[in-house]
Amino acid sequence: MGIGPVEPGEGTWDAFEAPVVPRPARLAHGRLAELYGRHRRAVLGGVTAFVLLVGGGYLYATRPEPPEPPPPPYPSQVTDMHYLSSEVTPAGAPDRSFSFGVELTVLAGPPVTVTRISQPYQGLSVKSTPAAPFRTEAGTSRKVVVTMHVTQCRKVPWNAGLPFLDVTLRNTRAIEVHSFILGERYAQQLSEALQVACSNGFR
Repeated sequence: MGIGPVEPGEGTWDAFEAPVVPRPARLAHGRLAELYGRHRRAVLGGVTAFVLLVGGGYLYATRPEPPEPPPPPYPSQVTDMHYLSSEVTPAGAPDRSFSFGVELTVLAGPPVTVTRISQPYQGLSVKSTPAAPFRTEAGTSRKVVVTMHVTQCRKVPWNAGLPFLDVTLRNTRAIEVHSFILGERYAQQLSEALQVACSNGFR
């Protein structure tokens, strides 16, 4: 009985016919992967810096705007004037003139400039020492001598009830005309000065 060639058993193969093991496909970006492996720290550092830069720029761009500083106060809100007393009339003043002293105080804010001082009676003209315009710094006071001249006796009151001075004030916020009521003592002394100035009758 003839014996044929031995059939190879299951799982065996010829030495010359070794099974072909498929090689893993090379990554399409193999070169980039190699470069990344070599320079990974530098790449990560660069990416981190870029992320921080972009994030910082976004935070800066979206930061809340600081509130604007409040505007300075109106000059009339920070300026005070009160009556001191009667004063000696300056030399050279015309007849039927008399003078009073007042104190002007600027409480806060930018400097306040007095550009004009006037009063409501048509028969009186007003000058001041120092002459307007003059400036007063915040936190300071200044004495102002107001000299009035009677131009027409018939246009001034015998008895001034609540007389006031109209003062034009200016600072960096605004220009305002403010009326300062100087009180009963000023009203009484003004009435007396008017009667003396017009003692020959109101004309």
